[in-house]
Amino acid sequence: MMDVFYVSVDVGTGSVRAGLFTSDGCMVCTATCSLEMNQSEPHFYEQSSRNVWESTCSVVKEVVSGVKNREQIRGIGFDATCSLVALDGALSPVTVSLSGEDNWNIVVWMDHRAEVQAARINALSHPVLRNVGGKMSLEMQPPKLMWLKEHVYESCWKKARHFMDLPDFLTFKATGSLSRSMCSLVCKWGYQASEENGCYWDDSFWQSIGLQELVSDAYAAIGTDVKTPGQPCGQGLTVTAAEQLGLVAETAVACSMIDAHAGGLGSIGCNVDGDPFLNSLPLRCRLPVICGTSTCHMAISERSLFVPGVWGPYLSAMVPGFYTSEGGQSAAGKLLDHVIETHPAYGEVRDALQSTSSDVVRCS
Repeated sequence: MMDVFYVSVDVGTGSVRAGLFTSDGCMVCTATCSLEMNQSEPHFYEQSSRNVWESTCSVVKEVVSGVKNREQIRGIGFDATCSLVALDGALSPVTVSLSGEDNWNIVVWMDHRAEVQAARINALSHPVLRNVGGKMSLEMQPPKLMWLKEHVYESCWKKARHFMDLPDFLTFKATGSLSRSMCSLVCKWGYQASEENGCYWDDSFWQSIGLQELVSDAYAAIGTDVKTPGQPCGQGLTVTAAEQLGLVAETAVACSMIDAHAGGLGSIGCNVDGDPFLNSLPLRCRLPVICGTSTCHMAISERSLFVPGVWGPYLSAMVPGFYTSEGGQSAAGKLLDHVIETHPAYGEVRDALQSTSSDVVRCS
């Protein structure tokens, strides 16, 4: 019987990682490539979608290089940070930077340029805010879209035709499909989803924050074809994407997830060897903690639970049919990096590791 493999891609804040896995979940190999970051102003963090995709192709090619028959690779899935990507009508990059350079077309998740806009949204006390614990974070997409309209109108807002989360950009590049992931939309875009009322964009919210263009365009710019994580995207890999990734055209592509939620999905179903009590606990009694640049605590429930200060409930954001609630610390890993890198002995330890070809492990 022919062995079957799957490829997983994780785009973090500072690097992209790919892994090759067997059908029973055993990791065969991994590859990592660092990503470019532009900090044009204090609290501004920008990336390039071209650089992200090229780095993704590089690591995927590396991990599949040992598989002679690429037909054995049956699928690929992507997760990424909840960063905001801007594209024009030709699906090419559009600048989000004050520099005007189209290469910088991603507002990174941890960018804090939209503080004023987030405060204006929160002052409205719109019902949409119930799903984000009562207050929308400046790291979410609506305040960032407001900032783009108000500060880079000519160079970005007028030219852009598509705004999407980075996970959705990856499935677009892979398949040509402009579908969006329920995970990204409910968690970071204010998309409404519940078993009682269905799934929809709330017109009154977008009109109240001055982005009525999105409503009049029937939300074509931010997504109308919404899929749940794991559903197939498009017709699989396009011929072009297959060549770039070193895979076969029409290889299945799964609907994407935000990186923390992908980690939560992988963790919440884990069993502990030799502990039947823990293994017997239902999913709703488990709390994954996902650590990276930030730290996220992810919990799921069978019904919607509204808690002040806790993001959610988000239907089908992590586990289909369950509601996700999320808390955490935005810069926990980055702070740990700072503590380590400012220690007097850091340079000596780093140089010693590099001289032995060992990696310096970063928390972010």
